[in-house]
Amino acid sequence: MAVGKSSLVLRFVKGQFDEFQETTIGAAFLAQSVCLDDTTVKFEIWDTAGQERYHSLAPMYYRGAQAAIVVFDITKQETFDRAKAWVKELQRQASPNIVIALAGNKADLADKRMVEYEEAQAYAEDCGLLFMETSAKTAMNVNDIFLAIAKKMPKNDPQNPATAARNRGVKKVNIDLRFDAV
Repeated sequence: MAVGKSSLVLRFVKGQFDEFQETTIGAAFLAQSVCLDDTTVKFEIWDTAGQERYHSLAPMYYRGAQAAIVVFDITKQETFDRAKAWVKELQRQASPNIVIALAGNKADLADKRMVEYEEAQAYAEDCGLLFMETSAKTAMNVNDIFLAIAKKMPKNDPQNPATAARNRGVKKVNIDLRFDAV
């Protein structure tokens, strides 16, 4: 644990960083809207606990998710290995259209790096994932990873009057954040 998943969410939603962020128990829900071109994208984010004892609850959160961010700590190889297991699980059990992003967090600690950028990038490409290194502490690429997810989401069908009337320029994106349980 302690890969910075909750810190990424708090940086994105509230623009805040707390050096001593409390461990998530169960799950926390946050929401944030951003404008993308002529659409407002509403992110509904489930920040789920990564400890192994909560693993059995995970499908409850990612079952209806349109996107997931799998976070690992670039200074701990075992978190990258565990992230791969989460990606496999999502690809096997989540929606077939789910957008999966891989975030190599704690890029501000590059001098302590144990996972090379190229290794994570190659893995992401092989698996069809979005990939960015992020830093919740410095805000590096935090907004960018969410915007990249929003851009990769399928567009609403403007020909369908029910969809157009219901959404009126708002695209909801349910995000499930996954992270390592070391």
